[in-house]
Amino acid sequence: MRHASVQVRAKLTKEEQERYEQLFEVGKFLEDSNRYDLAYAVQKEIEYLILPAIERLKEGSKERDRINQAYLHQMNNQ
Repeated sequence: MRHASVQVRAKLTKEEQERYEQLFEVGKFLEDSNRYDLAYAVQKEIEYLILPAIERLKEGSKERDRINQAYLHQMNNQ
């Protein structure tokens, strides 16, 4: 099983985080049982689960870029 990045996991809601941890535990169990076919399906579910968190992370980055751009514009006009 592949973990999501720390940055993405930080953007998960409490409910998403709980589900992520549960799915990850199931996936690890399946891998330990050599049921890689089922672990793959669980990994895909995790990837769907984290999509909203990835979007929240992207939006935060875009907002930071807008703030930086406004600051640079303000500095150039002084």
